[in-house]
Amino acid sequence: MLLKVHQFFKQQLFKEVNQSILANQKNSIIPVAKLTNVSKNYGDGLLSVKALDNLNLEVNQGDYLAVMGASGSGKSTAMNILGCLDRPSSGSYQLNGQAIEDLDDDSLAEIRNKELGFVFQQFHLMPDATALENVILPMIYAGFPSNQRKILAENALEQVGLAERMNNRPNQLSGGQQQRVAIARAIINKPSLLLADEPTGALDSSTTEDVLNLFETLHKQGITIVLVTHEDEVANRAKRIAKFNDGKVISIVANK
Repeated sequence: MLLKVHQFFKQQLFKEVNQSILANQKNSIIPVAKLTNVSKNYGDGLLSVKALDNLNLEVNQGDYLAVMGASGSGKSTAMNILGCLDRPSSGSYQLNGQAIEDLDDDSLAEIRNKELGFVFQQFHLMPDATALENVILPMIYAGFPSNQRKILAENALEQVGLAERMNNRPNQLSGGQQQRVAIARAIINKPSLLLADEPTGALDSSTTEDVLNLFETLHKQGITIVLVTHEDEVANRAKRIAKFNDGKVISIVANK
């Protein structure tokens, strides 16, 4: 009986993902994320620092965009605005056609939980929770029915290759395995946009390859990805590369 229930929810998950991908493809004329003349200033007067300077950037459905630039180029600030963690000082940010810059904090928190997935260099896992419990957590905040959470989290961990590690805590997992848990947690709510900030920065070369292969798999499944990196070999795995300098996008090139 439990196996039948598990199979039912798994089939429903795949059906919902496919329906979501098809719906997004129909609406692909609307960018997933669009920054228009976005500026961001920190401080006032003579101490003011312009982190972004009339920046323009579009991320389309199914995109896999790598963002590169020197320290202070504005890439992290742009990532924070895309992730609704910060607001622009001026300009417009639209996520799936919805203006974001004037929303209140509660609305932004809801969008972060339901529309965005985050993967960071540091894994930010709850140390006393198992891999399964870490992946379940966003679904609690998003209001998923309690009888679905465990099955959906198990499916997500299977998807990232951790079927045998679901009950392990972070200190019982390697760095690469912890990052896989973080990725499973990031995609569990089927986000419109997956934001990855230096996701391989704390990993060795072998584990980096595994994680990049996983991002490629997710991208092929229809997930839209923006990834910040300073490593050419990481950026070259993306579909496009945007280079930042002095708070602006100076070039966007397609990878072969």
